[in-house]
Amino acid sequence: MTAQAKSLYTAKVRTTGSRDGASRSSDGRLDIKLSTPGGPGSGTNPEQLFAAGWSACFEGAMVIAARKMNVALPADLAIDAEVDLNAADGGYFLGARLNVSLPGLDRATAQAVVDAAHQTCPYSKATRGNIDIAINLL
Repeated sequence: MTAQAKSLYTAKVRTTGSRDGASRSSDGRLDIKLSTPGGPGSGTNPEQLFAAGWSACFEGAMVIAARKMNVALPADLAIDAEVDLNAADGGYFLGARLNVSLPGLDRATAQAVVDAAHQTCPYSKATRGNIDIAINLL
């Protein structure tokens, strides 16, 4: 972090038991069971959590971008996030897609909002150049 950067929030989560364990935040707001994707457990998995976090953050970035552009976002906007856990060459890697629905906005305006959000969203910045991603405007 640069000297000028200001930390706005730090999430603190303790995980035990790996993919078949549990995660709990220091404030107790998150307290979940984990299960291996496709496995017999009833918990969530890191890929689902990543999909939820990125799509929520991206929607927030879209709200900020739209406000700066004086664009009213539709109340029924939605983001369907897909995160793939892949295997190749003896290792694992992620892939992801955000499928963005902005009903009622003309395509050019919607694309401008999505593009601006993708430039500012912290999750988009973290994934850029690190995993295969696609941001699709539906």
